[in-house]
Amino acid sequence: MCSPTGTLIPQPARIMHIEANTADTKTFRVVSANGGKAFPHMPGQCAMLGIPGVGEAMFSISSSPTNTDFYEFSIKAVGRLTHHLHAMPPDSPLTLRGPYGTPFPVADVLKNRDLLFIAGGIGLAPLRSVIKYVFDNRAEYGAVDIVYGARSAGDLVFREEVLTEWPTRPDTRVHVTVDRATGDWRGHVGFVPGYIKELCFTPGEGEREKIALICGPPVMIKYALATLLEMGFSKTRIYTTLEMRMKCGIGKCGRCNIGHKYVCVDGPVFRCDALDELPEEY
Repeated sequence: MCSPTGTLIPQPARIMHIEANTADTKTFRVVSANGGKAFPHMPGQCAMLGIPGVGEAMFSISSSPTNTDFYEFSIKAVGRLTHHLHAMPPDSPLTLRGPYGTPFPVADVLKNRDLLFIAGGIGLAPLRSVIKYVFDNRAEYGAVDIVYGARSAGDLVFREEVLTEWPTRPDTRVHVTVDRATGDWRGHVGFVPGYIKELCFTPGEGEREKIALICGPPVMIKYALATLLEMGFSKTRIYTTLEMRMKCGIGKCGRCNIGHKYVCVDGPVFRCDALDELPEEY
């Protein structure tokens, strides 16, 4: 990985390709100015994208480290920088620096385990990096279940991958739900925590103990975690990512400080028993 000093230096980059995922979410394929990737990363890590004269912000890398040609960032338009980014055409210049944060433990803890991915809305973006990494190293991991929910069918990101590609992968099951049915949607309708309970997942034991990875809106994470605990999962076998309020990426500005933790340095990936150390108001 890059040194702390290296992560502070913005590097010239450009947008190679743009794909519209939903009405307010796009995936940007980014390469360094000379092509290819400027630095290696692991699933769950983030990078800073900057637009000169506008600003910069931290985003999760939604592509797998196994892709050595480019990064992908799946970004929802919610503020000045992201709206500006959404208006830019392919080949536009950017700055890029990273990687930041702790990754999901794909190299040790997750190996040979059955995996349960739980995502809501744009929260699928950081988990997509892990999912694609697992698919590219399939023999090293157990069975995969993916539970994904969105407000409506039109809000499903990576729709083609989720509904068509991923279900064809070996020993993989994809479970999709929407909060409300619209148009021609004929799939499950309901919130993610309730759907998890309907699917009756079991935590397993020993070498077959299942590990859950969660990302989505804070309220979804809260109730999905409570549901998993009720179903017998241990907090030491549940991981989440808290990509909130990160600014500098190195624990200096204090913007992402929660108690004695800094999300950008101690996270964004946390094992869920570590969340017990955070203030109650969080």
